[in-house]
Amino acid sequence: MSLEKATLIKRRTNERVTVMFNPAEYSFDLANNFAEIGIPGLRTSPIQYVRGNARLLKMELFFDTYEAGSDVRASTQQITALLDPEPTTQAPPILLFNWGGFSLQCVLESASQRFTMFAEDGTPVRATLNVTFKEFERVEVEIRSGLFIGPPTLYNIAKGDTVSKIAEVITGDPTDWREIAEANGIDDPLALVPGASLVIPPKQPKGAR
Repeated sequence: MSLEKATLIKRRTNERVTVMFNPAEYSFDLANNFAEIGIPGLRTSPIQYVRGNARLLKMELFFDTYEAGSDVRASTQQITALLDPEPTTQAPPILLFNWGGFSLQCVLESASQRFTMFAEDGTPVRATLNVTFKEFERVEVEIRSGLFIGPPTLYNIAKGDTVSKIAEVITGDPTDWREIAEANGIDDPLALVPGASLVIPPKQPKGAR
C-alpha cells in the first residue's frame, strides 16, 4: 500500500498539486483576538472577546531531483505559484490542504525557498520550502444603500467621540448608536474612554431591527 501524499487542491478549478515528499512535521496555530477596554484607575484593563483569528498551518517541504538530474525549481514552482493572483479573480487561489484525514480550506500566505544542492552546471537539485497556509472562510457581504453588510469591525475611540458620532462616521447614520451601545454594553453613550476599543456590529437594514 503506497503512502498517502499531502495534496493541495485549487477549489475553483479542482487542479491538484501533490508534494514531492510528505512533511516530517507541521504546526497548527490557533488564537483569539481580544480588545482591551481602558478604564482609569484599574491596574489591568478588562478585555473583551472580538473574534477568532484565522488558523495558521506551517510546515517544511522537501524537494530532491538529484537522481533525476532535473532542475528542482520546476517542482518548487508548483507551490510558490500558489501565491500568484489568478487572472479571473485577481486573488491567489483558495486551496484545500488534504493529508491523513486532516483538511483545511486555506490560502498560501508565505513561502521561503532554500536551495541546498546543485549540479555541476549550477542547476539546483535539492530545496526546502518553509510554507504558511492561512485558513480561509468565505464571508458573504451584501451591499445595501451604499453600505457594506458584513462582519463586525473594531474602532479605537478618540478624544471627543460619542457613540452617535462614531455611528455617523462608520455607518453614515447617527441613529445607529443604539446598536453600537448595545453591542458594547455602554450605559452612557456620551462617556467614552479615549484609547479604548468599540466593536462595531455590521450595518443592518432598518426593517431588520
